Amino acid sequence: MVYYLTSNVVDPPAYVYMGKDKFENEDLIKFGWEEDFHVDKLSSAHIYLRLREGDTWENIPQDLLTDLAQLTKANSIEGNKKDNITVIYTPWSNLRKDGSMAAGQVSFKDDKKVKRIHVEKRENVIINRLNKTKVEKHPDLRQEREDRLRELRKRDQADQQKRKKEELRVAKERQEKKWQKDHAYDELFSEQNMAASSNQDRGDDWEDDFM
Repeated sequence: MVYYLTSNVVDPPAYVYMGKDKFENEDLIKFGWEEDFHVDKLSSAHIYLRLREGDTWENIPQDLLTDLAQLTKANSIEGNKKDNITVIYTPWSNLRKDGSMAAGQVSFKDDKKVKRIHVEKRENVIINRLNKTKVEKHPDLRQEREDRLRELRKRDQADQQKRKKEELRVAKERQEKKWQKDHAYDELFSEQNMAASSNQDRGDDWEDDFM
């Protein structure tokens, strides 16, 4: 089971989801999309943010980060009872998981791609607002990821075709300009040759016609 929530501190609202327990977290780790949030050095739910097109994990609005950090704290048995905790977040692609780790446990491939948020205390107003949007679903996470990757491949292919078409257009335009430059005086030279030939065919007294 996966919980889906909506944060309306941004427009359009942000799409957030998390596993019901550490075993659900395993599937989210395996088939995740975007950012992963959890409490530093404490067990907690893995909160995921599905970014909008064009957004990156480095430009998440502060109000949305606050919502996600509060949600992460609230879903940590230990972290929820403590003040002044740290929530960390990183791109899903930076998560590292191997067979020696417990269910729901992860480490990071690159510590430079990990950011931290300080949470002073639980904000019930934020948690209550988010929990009112909570919906339980039983998604096929593997299929969702495969569908997403298929969509990205189609977009990439379309972009490649578009770039190739533009490259062909530019190459054709350059070729046409080069031809025009190389043959710019063809017509002029042709007219001069015709005029010279016409004069050569005239007799010596052709100028007398004008007298």
